[in-house]
Amino acid sequence: MKISNLKAERIVWVLLIVSLVLYGIDYLIFGRGGEIGFGFLGNLAFLPIYVLFVTLVVERVLKSREQAGIKQKLNMVIGAFFSEVGNRLLCDFSGFIQNAQELACHLRFTTQWVATDFAKAADFLEAEEIQADSRLGDLAALKCFLMEKRGFMLGLLENPNLLEHDEFTDLLWAVFHLIEELEARRSLDRLPGSDMNHLSVDIKRAYSHLIREWIMYMRHLQQDYPYLYSLAARTNPMNPDARVEVV
Repeated sequence: MKISNLKAERIVWVLLIVSLVLYGIDYLIFGRGGEIGFGFLGNLAFLPIYVLFVTLVVERVLKSREQAGIKQKLNMVIGAFFSEVGNRLLCDFSGFIQNAQELACHLRFTTQWVATDFAKAADFLEAEEIQADSRLGDLAALKCFLMEKRGFMLGLLENPNLLEHDEFTDLLWAVFHLIEELEARRSLDRLPGSDMNHLSVDIKRAYSHLIREWIMYMRHLQQDYPYLYSLAARTNPMNPDARVEVV
């Protein structure tokens, strides 16, 4: 750091000396001291405006580019999550959702979907009450899968770009909470009704975050990466008729 500051100080002095030399040459050749002074004061008066321009405009452009880069990296992290965990969870969670078929009917996106279609799907999810029941699905299989992927998801939390996406962070925490709830129980057989209801709430929370984040990610792929979106549409976990083969 000290070396960097020293170099910066030297650059400042060099620039000042060069400026003085050029003003001196101008005065020696043309002898117009008044004009030189006038020009110097004019440039000095413009300096605050120049600094303001650089601070407000250039810095904003640089910040916008930085945010775009962070968003792109974050979407890569989200994509890795759905490839490794999320798509499988959408299928596994569906076994616990009472209105899963109704939800799936509104989420069978195709390659013909556009931004308005995804907006309608998001509005439907906001208005629809997700009904979860932990008694309907296989809790033991869900526990086994989540514990298997626990290390992968912990690695995602180490990514600093997650600070820019509260919704995805909330999704990870909801899934981690469900993992801890399932892991804390030695046996998932013959649990009391009150405990099953508690697990139902945890499943509903995780599924709600998951499906909303999934819709946002699919919309991102449709807009920016059509070739990835094409594969996602042909392997849509919410569409039992989806086929990966191109027909």
